[in-house]
Amino acid sequence: MQTEAPRSMDPGNHTATFTRSVLDPMYEGLTRFNQQLQIVPALATELKASSDATIWTAKLRQNVFFHDGSRLDPAAAAASFTRLLDPARGLAGASSFRAAVQTVKPCGPEEICFFLKQPYAAMPNLLAITPIVSPLGDLKRDLDRRADGTGPYVFSEWKTGDYVLEKRNEHYWGPKPKVRLLKWIWSTESSLMNMALVAREIDLVNPLPPVFAEALCSDKNVRLIEGKSAAVFWIALNVLSKPLNDVRVRRALNYAIDRNALIRSQLRGYGLPANSPLAPADFAYDPAIRGYAYDLSKAKTLLSSAGCAKGFSLNLAVQEGQTGIAQAIAGMWAQVNVTLNIRQMETGVYAQSIFGGPQQKRDQDIQAVFASWTSSSLDAEYQLGPLYRTKSWAPAGANLGFYSNGRLDAILNAAARELDLNRRKELYAQAQEIIIADAPHVLLYYSKDLAAARATLKEPWIFPGGEVQLENE
Repeated sequence: MQTEAPRSMDPGNHTATFTRSVLDPMYEGLTRFNQQLQIVPALATELKASSDATIWTAKLRQNVFFHDGSRLDPAAAAASFTRLLDPARGLAGASSFRAAVQTVKPCGPEEICFFLKQPYAAMPNLLAITPIVSPLGDLKRDLDRRADGTGPYVFSEWKTGDYVLEKRNEHYWGPKPKVRLLKWIWSTESSLMNMALVAREIDLVNPLPPVFAEALCSDKNVRLIEGKSAAVFWIALNVLSKPLNDVRVRRALNYAIDRNALIRSQLRGYGLPANSPLAPADFAYDPAIRGYAYDLSKAKTLLSSAGCAKGFSLNLAVQEGQTGIAQAIAGMWAQVNVTLNIRQMETGVYAQSIFGGPQQKRDQDIQAVFASWTSSSLDAEYQLGPLYRTKSWAPAGANLGFYSNGRLDAILNAAARELDLNRRKELYAQAQEIIIADAPHVLLYYSKDLAAARATLKEPWIFPGGEVQLENE
């Protein structure tokens, strides 16, 4: 049971985590993440890059068939990717793929080639989150209602508002799952989900609110599932506005946050203080990097040196449901004479407001934005590039506070095309240090993804970001 209904049966036409949970058993990509978050082969047995990382060649697994009976061959695979490149299709989940890839073509009896717009070392990660669909299903234009992939489960029925049924794929190319039938249901009432699990009416709840996690820990018939943190929560500071254009002020605001207190009060302890702009699930995350400790004395000293000893006020944009944490932060900043004015907005208005450009932010008198970000590919490029590159200034990207550092831009560009993993880690370590020193964000915490399952399930796990995985059932 999940908190929301699926938005589509087409993996290329949505961006919703819990829709991915429903679709994952029915679709596969060329690569995939294993439980250790390593990239391993899936529908491709080999993946090679050219020396400049602009051309990637995938060798397809043989004797793989879509659920409609058609064969996975280079033409079919290329067609599945090519549809994502057509802006006229308007597929909601195609933007990341379209941003990186120029064309996809068959380049041999068993191979397809990806020709990129620029060197891109994270291509294996991107392919792991880009499932392949049947060209026949796409031709019928009914993928939004009927899934058609190569996965271990086959679409059976979607009764709108009630459930989705998936049956075991008896012709699956790999090991067949033990469970014959999956039934996905949903409810917006977390308390009802929790009661249904305890009453053994359902087998799994995702997500599980922290308030219920404490009680379920003592139930021997239930297994609490914790995912590795992928979401970073932060406050973007408008570095073009005074006094936030002074790095001393931005650092002071970071020192004035008691992150452990936020985790205790807002997450019931199910979170970690953010020491980096990268999350623990990211391959380049460095737990040894020093973030900002809670130190009111340092905060006051920095504000005094910046001429702000008497304090100042700033307006923070938050969406519905975030007022509680904003109020907690306001109380912390009040101790250093900073007045936080909370502007709660309906979700649609909030989205339009935070992605406004510099002039719109000035017109709306917004100096800060509460937000979070998760890289679905678990690659630092997708976490840092959209948030901190100069060319990612809103509205073009998610650099909501208009931060710019030429040295950081150069490092991110070099890391994006570097194929050597160790060298990439070194470059991203430098990037993390620059971002922390410049403090364009007030880094808050990493939330833990939580789910709960009946103890009879073998070992479901959560992909960072909240997608439940049932591959071992």
